[in-house]
Formats: sequence, structure tokens, C-alpha cells
Amino acid sequence: MEPKYKIFHNDDHLSEAIDKLRNDGVPDDDIYILAHDNDHDRRNRKETDANKIGAKVTGVGTAMKNVFRGKGDTLRSKMDEIGFDKSKAEQLKIELDKGKSLLVVTNQDKVEF
Repeated sequence: MEPKYKIFHNDDHLSEAIDKLRNDGVPDDDIYILAHDNDHDRRNRKETDANKIGAKVTGVGTAMKNVFRGKGDTLRSKMDEIGFDKSKAEQLKIELDKGKSLLVVTNQDKVEF
């Protein structure tokens, strides 16, 4: 099942969307945030309690490889691990390069943002 996603320009709208997902019954384990800027990524996750795509999701081998990869390759790798095909991951990475945030929901068929 391909993950559902939405790109956000505004952190307040991102937070509101996560609250709505939770109110709609989406488990926290299925909600992830990605951003190109590490500080932005951490701040969003801290404010919303969303998950990071780390070793728990990607596996230790991929997590170790990501330590030595550039940020773009790391983002593509993480998106690949949660179910995006390579072309979609590349398209989304381009949006993240512009300073946007990506909200991803896994394991859910009927998610609406």
C-alpha cells in the first residue's frame, strides 16, 4: 500500500492536519514528517509528536548507510523504505528542497487531509 501524503508550506497547517488525523483515529505510529532542513524536521516533530523515519522504520543497515549519504539521498532512501516508488520520492524531494514539509501517513486506506 502506497503511503498517503500532503506537502505543507505552513507549520501551523501541518500541525492542524496531524490533529485532524489523530481525531479521525489514525494511530501515531502511522504519522511521519519529513523536511529537508534537520532543524525544521526536529522542530515539527517535537511540536506535533509525529514520528521520524529512523532505524526503527528503515532498519539498522539503511540507517547506518544514511549516516554517510547526502541529505537528498537520505530523504529518498527514507521515502523508499516507507513505500514510495523512486520517481515519486524524487518529485517529493524536490518539494522538500524548497523548504516545504511532507506529512506522510502509512498503513491507511481512507485518509483525507
